[in-house]
Amino acid sequence: MARTGTGRAGGAGGSGGSGVRAARRPEVRLPELEPYDGGELEPDGDYDGLDFRDADFAGQDGGGARFMDCALTACALDETRLYRARILDSVLTAPRGVGTDLAESTLRDVELTDARLGGVQLHGAALERVLIRGGKIDCLNLRRARLKDVVFEGCVLVEPDFGGAELTRVEFVDCALRAADLSAATLRDVDLRGAAPLEIARGIDRLSGAVISTGQLLDLAPVLAAEAGIRVE
Repeated sequence: MARTGTGRAGGAGGSGGSGVRAARRPEVRLPELEPYDGGELEPDGDYDGLDFRDADFAGQDGGGARFMDCALTACALDETRLYRARILDSVLTAPRGVGTDLAESTLRDVELTDARLGGVQLHGAALERVLIRGGKIDCLNLRRARLKDVVFEGCVLVEPDFGGAELTRVEFVDCALRAADLSAATLRDVDLRGAAPLEIARGIDRLSGAVISTGQLLDLAPVLAAEAGIRVE
């Protein structure tokens, strides 16, 4: 069962003294788990209290499945279909894969650690009290997703797409954010001060509702000037 923390204040990427509300982090406490039997995932399957270890789910279909109080460790998720899946009170450690389909899924009270993923589809998904720590995720698709109390910590995000997404109490802590797309996104209490580098490819005008550092402001000045139509010579 997951217990919810109150978030971290202060420090790089923290929210102390900034007027921005800190994200509430998940604190997952798993029960004693049973080893998974090694079978293939099933659409609309129900997985409760299971330990998935070194499982290869490449190309399998678990659309609509529910994972509750589960641990997934070193699992392969290449082209795995988890459309509209629900992942609740669970821990995912060192998942790897390309093209994982988690569109319109629900992640609540989830810890994702040391991921090596590319082209993950999370468009239209709902993430609440989620900690993504370490690892690297390329081309993360979060278009029109809803993120509430989400922390990206010590990870590398390359070309993440937040187009049209709603971000509420989201923190980037010691995190590299490269070529991010914020087009049409809505930000509320988003702390970007711990993002280094902070690179906004599109949607620089959507930063209202976010807090950045003075150094980041200077780095973004050319993009902000271009957006405002200011010519700098």
